[in-house]
Amino acid sequence: MKIKKEDQVLIIAGDEKGKKGKVLKSMPSENKAIIEGVNLAKKHIRPKQKGQKGQIVKIPMPMNVSKLKVVCPKCGQASKIGYDVSGEVKSRICKKCNAKL
Repeated sequence: MKIKKEDQVLIIAGDEKGKKGKVLKSMPSENKAIIEGVNLAKKHIRPKQKGQKGQIVKIPMPMNVSKLKVVCPKCGQASKIGYDVSGEVKSRICKKCNAKL
C-alpha cells in the first residue's frame, strides 16, 4: 500500500469527494486508511461517573485506499505514487514532478 501515516490525501470518490485530509492511521492488511475530519460517524458515549452526562461524539471511520490520492507536498497536486530504487534504498516519488515524498 502506497499511502502512509501523516500523508496529505485527496478523496476522489464517494460522498466526501473533493475533500482533503491527513492520514491518521494506515491499515495495509485491510487496504484502508483513517483520514482526519472525513467519513465521520456518530458514537454514543455513556456517562462514566454518576451525575455526568452522556454525549454523542463524531469519530473518523476507515476509508478504502482506492478512493484516495496522495497530494504531493512539492507541487501541491494529487498524483499517483511511484517507487525509485537507487542502490539499497527504495523511496516513494510523485509521478507528476518526480519529487521524493
